[in-house]
Amino acid sequence: MSDVPEGYRMSEVGVIPEEWEVETLGDIFTFGGGYSASWDQLSSDGHCYLHYGDIHKSVKSFIDVRAEYPYIPKLNILLKRISPKSLLQDGDIVFVDASEDDEGTSKHIVVVNNENITYISGLHTIVAKSKVAVLDNEYKLYCFQSRDIKKQFYFYAVGTKVSGISKTNIAKLKLPIPPLPEQQAIASALSDVDALITVLEQLITKKRNIKQGAMQQLLTGKKRLPGFGGAWEVKKLGEIAEIKTGKKNNEDKVTEGKYHFFVRSQQVERIDTYSFDGEAILMPGEGNIGSIIHYINGKFDYHQRVYKISNISKDCYGKYIYYCMGQNFNQHAMKNSVKATVDSLRLPSFQEFEFNSPSLPEQKAIAQILSDMDTEIESLEQKRDKYKAIKQGMMQELLTGKRRLA
Repeated sequence: MSDVPEGYRMSEVGVIPEEWEVETLGDIFTFGGGYSASWDQLSSDGHCYLHYGDIHKSVKSFIDVRAEYPYIPKLNILLKRISPKSLLQDGDIVFVDASEDDEGTSKHIVVVNNENITYISGLHTIVAKSKVAVLDNEYKLYCFQSRDIKKQFYFYAVGTKVSGISKTNIAKLKLPIPPLPEQQAIASALSDVDALITVLEQLITKKRNIKQGAMQQLLTGKKRLPGFGGAWEVKKLGEIAEIKTGKKNNEDKVTEGKYHFFVRSQQVERIDTYSFDGEAILMPGEGNIGSIIHYINGKFDYHQRVYKISNISKDCYGKYIYYCMGQNFNQHAMKNSVKATVDSLRLPSFQEFEFNSPSLPEQKAIAQILSDMDTEIESLEQKRDKYKAIKQGMMQELLTGKRRLA
């Protein structure tokens, strides 16, 4: 008995609907390279320029040249020096040819350039221009994001520290292609989910900005909460808390441990034993210093390059100090880090950190307001992540033909 359902057929990329075709990217596109320019050559003057680093950093699969024109880096150069293969038109796809990891190997953007604005593809890019009209431009935004296509990228990627892929190998990738009306229906369905994600991203950004403004007002005393008065004090962290580094290293972590283990990257892993039970603020003492702070309450252990701030005095509130450090410690850390191969902090840097201290009730009230804002932001982030997961599932179903749209 055949495993292929009625209305489907076996192809080079697996089971697909009977009316779908399979083409190599070399059948669909011609490939060219970009014009190499360094970051130092870019400015706000000249022609729009696409650096491969911008593709890696992008959270979108496309760039709208008109809408994003003010933010696109520019290269001041005579166009006669640029090959037509490097000039980006509407519907062109730009792949990176190098990445620090396999995941980045498949990074790409689709160019939306209805007004034909001059846009130069740059260093470490591969430009794919359609030579046959078999792909809808909106469909291009999604068809290279399925797991099956990414697996092909990983297969052809070469390198150790840097993973690269060539024009020749990209041309070998095989793409299942639905009829154009179905492409348009698939793109429309995925676009609707993208619109929801975009709205949530914008709302999260707005809420984060509101919280940042509230911190600047509340943690400095510029704005006082109703019912509170009196002068504030300036205190040093070393005067009101115990500050210690851990004794564990990465070899102490286990797969199925009972307790949290905070490592230098601030990832929470697992460990079988614990040496601390209670409230603490934890942050790395080297590497990405001053940028990530954890506030927890429970049994845990921590790395020897992580600082633990605990046993906070009774007239200070831990959560309030956490917010003070989140607001101001990064700047303090940059001034006081030990410059080496990896920036690192010593105990005095923590001990000398100063913060504004109102009365304990006011500290708690301020911390509660900021905590409520965090809860709202986390809720929105969870909702956004849920829609992102839904989109991933939809892509896997729709881009392979496992699910058909009526």
